Amino acid sequence: MRLEERDHRALVLWATRCAEHVLPYFEDRYPGDDRPRKALAKARAWARGEIGLSEARDAAFAAHAAGRDADEAAARAAARAAGHAAATVHVAGHASHAAAYAVTAVGCAAVQGDVAGATTKEADWQDRHLPRGLRLTL
Repeated sequence: MRLEERDHRALVLWATRCAEHVLPYFEDRYPGDDRPRKALAKARAWARGEIGLSEARDAAFAAHAAGRDADEAAARAAARAAGHAAATVHVAGHASHAAAYAVTAVGCAAVQGDVAGATTKEADWQDRHLPRGLRLTL
C-alpha cells in the first residue's frame, strides 16, 4: 500500500490508538514489562518526525518479543497489536494487523458467550476512530 506521508502518519497514529486501547490486557498481567508501551511511544515519535524508521522498527521487534514471552492469550495479542502498530512505520499494511490483534485481545479476554459482542464492539470502535480519508486503504 502506497500512501502520502501525511496519510501514513495518520495510519500509524490510528494503529497506535487501536493497540493502546487494548494495552491494559498486557500491562495488567505484566506490569514490569514496558516493551509494548515503548513501541507505541516510538510510533508516535516517528509520526511527529522525532525519530527514524529503524528506531521504531526496533521497538516493534521488542513488543513482538514481549508477546512471545506472554503466556496469556489476551496479553499476547495486545503486545502483538503494539508491535504491529510500531511496524506500521515501516510498512503501512501492518496497521490492519494491529487492529486485528486488538480485536483478538478483546475476544480472548471476553466472558465466554460474549466473544462476538465484545469483538464487534471493538471493531466498531476502531472503525469510528479510523480517519475518513483512510477508509479505502485498509
